[in-house]
Amino acid sequence: MSRATIVKEEISEKNMHLLAIYIETKNAVLVLFSEAEDQLGTLAASVPPTTETRIQPLLSSVLLGDRNTTTARMLAERLASKTSKIGLVSIYLKTISETEAAPVIMKLFEKVTTVSNTQQKQEGESVIT
Repeated sequence: MSRATIVKEEISEKNMHLLAIYIETKNAVLVLFSEAEDQLGTLAASVPPTTETRIQPLLSSVLLGDRNTTTARMLAERLASKTSKIGLVSIYLKTISETEAAPVIMKLFEKVTTVSNTQQKQEGESVIT
């Protein structure tokens, strides 16, 4: 049995410095986004579509927090759909608004998910995209 895949990335753009930690296990993926230091923030969860056609609407809920809920839910749903696993996304922003940070968080999301896929391919594991 293989261990969890862990990826740490960061991005500096538009006077923002954002960090991400990506943790993928056999049945779930957790991505923590935070400003300046690693912290848990608003946490959203989503389950992947159960049908082959993936037409079913995605289900998501905010588990913790009340800030950054829109971006957290959107990314949790995207993560669940992309990986076919339970998707958990946390966003902690201390001084930056969700509206201002969302485009940069999206870039960081793409960066960590791409790096994790590359890392898994190098380790010889099967990857679901």
